[in-house]
Amino acid sequence: MTRQEKQPSGWRKAAWVLGGVVGLALLLWWGESLVFPYPVGPKQPLPFSHRIHTGEREVNCFFCHAYADQSQDAGMPEVSKCLLCHNEIIRDFPPIQELHGYAARQEPVPWVRVYQVPDYVRFNHQVHMTAGVDCGECHGDVKKMDRITIPQPITMGFCLECHRKKQASVDCTVCHY
Repeated sequence: MTRQEKQPSGWRKAAWVLGGVVGLALLLWWGESLVFPYPVGPKQPLPFSHRIHTGEREVNCFFCHAYADQSQDAGMPEVSKCLLCHNEIIRDFPPIQELHGYAARQEPVPWVRVYQVPDYVRFNHQVHMTAGVDCGECHGDVKKMDRITIPQPITMGFCLECHRKKQASVDCTVCHY
């Protein structure tokens, strides 16, 4: 066999390269699901881990989501609230330095919203909390999530099933305008 015969043809090289790229993409895609016990939620502007904050450090959800017991929107913390801890804790960590940049520019962190109900749905966290609904029934075990994801679709069927199970009203006007 001559040296020229041993080298793969152009289409074989392309197939090997394409196979390698596809294999790498699959490894990266599956790799995240192997590392995180939950599907990975949307990429956020700063890498915030709910697992570390609420799980390991036991920060109460309402410390950051101050409006969760009062309104439809749980609210996102002001940068100044994050800095109550991060003025001292891991201050030199690059994402925390980015957080300080938001503070210096007086800009909120542009978090990507994960949960969104349609405009025609009336939802109030406070009503659910008063009724004893655990946050995890809708949001999953946040203490184990790095990036927040929706563990199950929040659909009308999902809500109706829960209302029926808990013997709550299924009258249309309770949830819809």
